[in-house]
Amino acid sequence: MNNLLIYGAYGYTGRLIVDECLKHGIKPIIAGRSADKAMAFANKHDLEYDVFEVSEKEKLENWLRRGNVVIHCGGPFIHTAKEMVEACLATDTHYLDITGEFQVFDLIKEYSEKAKEKNLMLMPGAGFDVVPSDCLAKHLHNKLPDAKDLKLAFVSKGGRLSRGTAKTMIENLGDPQMRRREGKYEGIPMGKSVRDIDYGDFTQLSMGISWGDVSTAYHSTGIPNIEVFSGTDQQQINKVKKTLRMSFMLKSRMIKNFLIRQMDKRPDGPREEKRDASCMYLWGEASNGDTTIEARMKTPNGYTLTAKSSVLIAQKIFNGNYKNGFQTPSSAYGEGLILEVEGCFFL
Repeated sequence: MNNLLIYGAYGYTGRLIVDECLKHGIKPIIAGRSADKAMAFANKHDLEYDVFEVSEKEKLENWLRRGNVVIHCGGPFIHTAKEMVEACLATDTHYLDITGEFQVFDLIKEYSEKAKEKNLMLMPGAGFDVVPSDCLAKHLHNKLPDAKDLKLAFVSKGGRLSRGTAKTMIENLGDPQMRRREGKYEGIPMGKSVRDIDYGDFTQLSMGISWGDVSTAYHSTGIPNIEVFSGTDQQQINKVKKTLRMSFMLKSRMIKNFLIRQMDKRPDGPREEKRDASCMYLWGEASNGDTTIEARMKTPNGYTLTAKSSVLIAQKIFNGNYKNGFQTPSSAYGEGLILEVEGCFFL
């Protein structure tokens, strides 16, 4: 039984993943929280569907029993991943998601031994977060196996955030930037760590951020000191520094709920022509103290890449090509995984 399940399929990124499935002749079984949205989307593509919250354990498990791989798209994952993973373990279902939240990677890693006992793979971060950056980290580590420091960065040229990604960022408002020092997390004020980065075709000011790679790159490489940056500008950095004075307010659940409601009024993501005209650049640097090496990569728009990479990994699982337990993209498939995604290459 090779049935693919997608939860949150009618969301912006979920729709792109369904489109990618259909291109490959895969008809996923979808589900989500909204009956109206799920039914309309399923009818449009002639798909089977169900409606439930991930907190509805019995309904979730009954749905998961209809397939053997799920792509979980219903974030923010910090609120939904635990229930989905536990249900996957109860129903012998391989788990993929598209999170970029480092806390979620750490959470799911705790279920690794249970997944090994069931011969299941748990792979959060099967999209732009974190397939290209994780493969880049592995590439650098393979070239410098005794590296002690790893820096990664990415920047979008011509794209913008989806509503779902923006909501995840809202959930993290008021929190410090997290990086890894000597294998442990270290929090520093947002906007403190800033540098110019040569992405290959251009140089851009970039700011340290809390990103999934502070968890996944450590699992993939064992490098003890890791920091992630994102391309920005001085105006944005100044705004971030100003918000530090209001961090106690931004941590308020009431404030976050207000900002999420405002976000719901905006378009849910970039149009196809905007996606096609945009791309992502990634940079990485590894050092052992004596030697420093760099590598660069270019990929399609992050949402386009997410659709392609998540379906690619699901297909690999269908073919029996997977490792059990908690895995990162490169721990399961090596640094070359990203090169299997159309439009991705090292610079």
